Amino acid sequence: MVPNSINLPLHLQQEAEQWAANQGIPVEQFILWAVAEKVAALKYQFNDSAFPGIAYRQGASGRPVAVIRGTGIRVQTIVIAANQWELAPEQLAAEYGLKETQIQEALAFYVTHQSELDTAIAAEEALATADA
Repeated sequence: MVPNSINLPLHLQQEAEQWAANQGIPVEQFILWAVAEKVAALKYQFNDSAFPGIAYRQGASGRPVAVIRGTGIRVQTIVIAANQWELAPEQLAAEYGLKETQIQEALAFYVTHQSELDTAIAAEEALATADA
């Protein structure tokens, strides 16, 4: 159920609940992700129209992070998993509860935005190494 502090029209509430159920997440989490994606889109204007299934949201560091739209799954997570596990898109889709087309779009986005994502991956790996 949508939090009491948000008063959505019934049809929009029902759609949000359905999309959240499709993602296997609580509707509150779906709404949080949707708002985070929209705020980042307005703030950063980074969205690439060639990849409608990819959105940006503000990450914990305050920097924009590319995610699979409607989920909290970062594109770089898919890229790392594809490279380290050497799994095919259909296997990654099953592993992350996504559609194969979402995985394919994330991997295609990586090819187009490789330097940006490689920089983010390297920074994350450097932090992990420093914490170890």
